[in-house]
Amino acid sequence: MKFRWILPIAFLIPLHLNATDAAVEARIATITINPREVTVLHLRPEFESTIKMPEEVTSVILGSPSEFKAEHSQGEPEYVYVKPITTKPAQSDLLIATESGQHVTLELVSDGEGSPDPAQPVDFLIEYRNARSFLIPADFAAPAAPGTNSGEPDHPIGDAGARSGSAPLSSLDEEFIEQQKVNSPKWKKWPDKQIETSIGDMRQWSNETVVSYSVLNHSDQPVEIVPPQIQITGRQATKKKKKEGKGIIADQLEIRDFRLTGTRLEPGERADGVVVFDRPNFKESTEKLFLQIAQADQVDRPILIRLPFTPPISGDRK
Repeated sequence: MKFRWILPIAFLIPLHLNATDAAVEARIATITINPREVTVLHLRPEFESTIKMPEEVTSVILGSPSEFKAEHSQGEPEYVYVKPITTKPAQSDLLIATESGQHVTLELVSDGEGSPDPAQPVDFLIEYRNARSFLIPADFAAPAAPGTNSGEPDHPIGDAGARSGSAPLSSLDEEFIEQQKVNSPKWKKWPDKQIETSIGDMRQWSNETVVSYSVLNHSDQPVEIVPPQIQITGRQATKKKKKEGKGIIADQLEIRDFRLTGTRLEPGERADGVVVFDRPNFKESTEKLFLQIAQADQVDRPILIRLPFTPPISGDRK
């Protein structure tokens, strides 16, 4: 009886190996951090992809935890591990923040089992490297290392007299410096939020609009904020059936550039920022323009600050 079972098993083993040993093309890439770009990460069921950051990761925000799994361990502070947990095609977004306040945004794409394009490489390792910091303009001196006492304020303030030998500042950098010089912003509190906000100057440069703002952590816990966004909302969607009711469409406007002194705010700490975006030339009467600011742990419940469609100040950009 023993010999009768050995022969079928001998045939089944190689069949199993051939079915699961399909060739997969792996991709390993090095990418420079750019907060205004989205990296597409191609995943596949039963494979885990690794994301390596140049410094310690402080938070990981996953858009669809029911379809993907993102893991980060304090024992490996620079690594994030991602994989799909469904065999069906799926997409999601992933936001990773680091201790210095840098952010990277990824689009997770899984074609599921039986991919229509089996030649599509799977991203096994994506390694990010630092670019010139987007938090502080290149004209500013580098901040002191943690734990040192340089005697300088936390938020660098530009000094035109000290820059006689450097290139002239751009209009955006000048707006950024002026917002940092505001000693007592008029803070607005928001229900159930740890942060308060204040809007500074709002200017129009041709077809672009620039908005200066500040954020204050008034709680007794550290807070992390994400880069700003501009939203226009209020346009009614076309309805096919009366019973469906009125739909409201909200669109994100393109961010041209921005500055931000930091994204991690300790209790009582303040961050200053400025954002430039393309404002449409016209809008419907029901549409409204908003500056969108969100805490990293509440991206689905952002603060929407109403902005005038026509900026009160007009000028030329350098």
